[in-house]
Amino acid sequence: MKRKICLNKCKMRRHWYCTSTAPKKSVIAAKHPFKAELEAAKRYSWCACGHSRKQPFCDGTHKTIPWAPCSLKFRVEEAKTVWLCGCKHTKSPPYCDGTHKEDWIQKAALFSSPSME
Repeated sequence: MKRKICLNKCKMRRHWYCTSTAPKKSVIAAKHPFKAELEAAKRYSWCACGHSRKQPFCDGTHKTIPWAPCSLKFRVEEAKTVWLCGCKHTKSPPYCDGTHKEDWIQKAALFSSPSME
């Protein structure tokens, strides 16, 4: 009985998280991209929230933060080396597009949600 109650609470928390109307905001995890050797057809989860301790990949931390965006799941067709975004503000997620070089990212504190000024 105790396990069933726990499962119901977890489902309710997940439902609240997924249906929350709060805007989803990323924080800056790093002011540089991460070089990654990716395997063909393997499924990867890129951290979109910036809170993961396994950057640039997701460790599920976003599930505990109501305003954090969910991870981005992706695969590559062939094994290759890529640069994954560390600032979490790329316009081509999960790949780095150089946004981390912009002043508004460089001047912002790590683990903050900067404004584009």
